[in-house]
Amino acid sequence: MRRIDSTPHEAIARPVVAIGNDYPPSCELAPHCHGRDQFLYAAKGVLAVSTAEGAWVAPPERGIWIPAGVSHAVRMVGTVSTRSVLIVPGLCPEPGRQCRVLAVSDLLRSLLVTADSLEPDYDPEGRDGLVMTLLLWELRRAPVVPLSVPFPSTAALAERCRAFLERPDPHATIDQWSADLGLGRKTFTRLFRKETGMSFAQWRQQACLLVALPRLANGDPVTTIALDLGYDSPASFATMFKRLLGIPPSRYSRWPSMRTKLP
Repeated sequence: MRRIDSTPHEAIARPVVAIGNDYPPSCELAPHCHGRDQFLYAAKGVLAVSTAEGAWVAPPERGIWIPAGVSHAVRMVGTVSTRSVLIVPGLCPEPGRQCRVLAVSDLLRSLLVTADSLEPDYDPEGRDGLVMTLLLWELRRAPVVPLSVPFPSTAALAERCRAFLERPDPHATIDQWSADLGLGRKTFTRLFRKETGMSFAQWRQQACLLVALPRLANGDPVTTIALDLGYDSPASFATMFKRLLGIPPSRYSRWPSMRTKLP
């Protein structure tokens, strides 16, 4: 298994540096942060990133943008091989200053793998520098994928959201949550949208999806996941899944095995 410490790489006098690592199943990286922006892509396996502000999952063909200075923990689902780049802050501003999941095109994937093969002190004026420049352009145009669960800033509400991720319930209602928190319905809905940027129903669906993705990657049956999450039937779970991701869960569960060999 290859493990490279990113700290020395951040000091290299290059605007973009690439790092590749291999991790065993269920490996977890304790909270840490970088002095550079990071784009973290799993060439094999699935990544789950969490911060004080929320949680993100990167299934196949997705990567996670992590701004400089954001403390984050990483959990690996299955055996994971990562290809990541560390970028001088401000050089690629388009993804923003918040963690996001970005779609990885075939070209971007190839660039990430190629970048990992370059010497850390590559020639920025030569072919290697052009690879890194094109990689930045592809990152700038990468679409944002709605695979995030932001946490509110209000402590009691954030704690309730974290508890929901431990035991998701697709039938949870605004009335239940507002009553438990001692808030009126209108106050709750206004506060929830203000602090998460989502309606309660949108957030609830996203949370269920993020819990389901790692289990699908592990090969758990769709029916088992649907029932464990509290859905009335596998069909209702599949409808929600396809509406949010554009593919049925049965197809997603086959993705992790499609690219187990890196070029």
